[in-house]
Amino acid sequence: MTRLKPVDQAAASGPQKEALDKIQAKMGRVPNVFALMGNSSAAVNAYLAMSEALAGGALDAQMRERIAISAAEIHHCEYCLSAHTAIAKSVGLSDDEQVKARQSQSADAKADVGLTFVRNILLRRAEIGDSDIADLHAAGYTDGEIAELVANTALNVFTNYFNLIAKTENDFPKVPLLFPA
Repeated sequence: MTRLKPVDQAAASGPQKEALDKIQAKMGRVPNVFALMGNSSAAVNAYLAMSEALAGGALDAQMRERIAISAAEIHHCEYCLSAHTAIAKSVGLSDDEQVKARQSQSADAKADVGLTFVRNILLRRAEIGDSDIADLHAAGYTDGEIAELVANTALNVFTNYFNLIAKTENDFPKVPLLFPA
């Protein structure tokens, strides 16, 4: 059972309603995560601002979804794993690549190095060595792309933690964790 009370979009007003209406327009519905996060217009607007900014960055939608899937699996966030698996399909990420992303891997050499970096950020609590950055540069990542790998990882830490803490009810097709806790 969810720990937070969902915001009823129809009853919301002001900045809270504006944020939920924006999500409705973008996604065609207000997923449970945003109905819960909507309790704070500051929190939901922070998520939206960061997500929208990163969507206009150098990393494509498939790489951003790989990062989201990798983080969700590492954090055991079934809600985020389910949501981002559905989104990954919609941006053309193959089933095989989705499974690889769950293991912080990819058949694409550059994406594989990027996902290894993401995994290392999460498992090492950002204690990254010079060799990690050298590996990224050798794979063709620019400093800007490295900044976006970090930013996308941070965005997904926020949503993973939020959903785990809130115990958000899954309203996406359920995708079970490969490595449950």
